[in-house]
Formats: sequence, C-alpha cells, structure tokens
Amino acid sequence: MDLLSLIPDNIAEVLTGILRFTELRRRLLHANIHGVDVPGFVPQDVPVREFAEVLNDALAEHLRNRRLLFRDTANITFGPNSSTRIRPVVDEHAFALLRKNRDEYMELQVSKLLENALNRKVAMELLTQKCGVCPSTLEWNVDMTLAGDSPVESSSTHFDKAE
Repeated sequence: MDLLSLIPDNIAEVLTGILRFTELRRRLLHANIHGVDVPGFVPQDVPVREFAEVLNDALAEHLRNRRLLFRDTANITFGPNSSTRIRPVVDEHAFALLRKNRDEYMELQVSKLLENALNRKVAMELLTQKCGVCPSTLEWNVDMTLAGDSPVESSSTHFDKAE
C-alpha cells in the first residue's frame, strides 16, 4: 500500500488562502480610493511580501514533509479551523503620494487593484484545474479576516509600515 496516497494534497488550501487574501486586499484598496477625501485618511495595504513568504515557507514544508504548516508572523496569525487574521499596515509610499500628487496616488491604487485581480484570477484558474470545479461553487470553510474587522479591535491603533 502506498502510504503517500493517504496524505492529503494541501495545494487547494494554499490556493483558497490566496483567493481570500486577494479579496481582503481588494477591500482595502477600494477603501484607499474611497477614503481619499476623508480628513486624516491614511492608506493601508495588507502585508503582501509577508504573506508571500508565509506561503513559500508553507509550500517548502509541504514538499519536505508532506504537510502544510503555516507560521504566524508579525501581521498574519493562523488560528483553529484554518482561520487567519491579517493586520493591515500603513502604506507609507501611497501616503506620501497622496500628500504630493493625488493623480499619481490614484494610479498607484488602480495599479495595485489590477495586480491583485491578476493574482486572484491565476489562483482561481489553478484551483479550478486542481479541483475540477469553479471556486465559486466550493464551500468556503476557511475564515480569513482583517484584524480590526471586529468592533473590539481598531486597526487604526495597530499599524505597521508597508514593506
């Protein structure tokens, strides 16, 4: 009996995580565009590089030991039942652009939205190829939220700087 065939392939879980991450990022980038006229507004982003490193480490672990192991970072924490909390970070570059040139700021936000949409589309296509179904028909059983989505925690007091 091939014992490796009993070990689940966790790539679908990684792709689902990417889809959820890109949805959270889309929400933040939309807020960055809509909040441009709000006095004292500070643009935020999700820690993209940090998330990519978490995924790289998890995939390396999967290749070495046939298990998926996500490790917490300063802005990303993993909880029970595949839940994840992402703490938004201040986007210093966008903030400087907003103060200097609003048009360039808006171009940056749109560029980030387009990049994010492409990442989402690639992850969705890979998941479709992997599972044979459209991700929209899958049951989403993974919980990923932005830190600060709950009324108890205010993300405006929990900023780090974007890398």
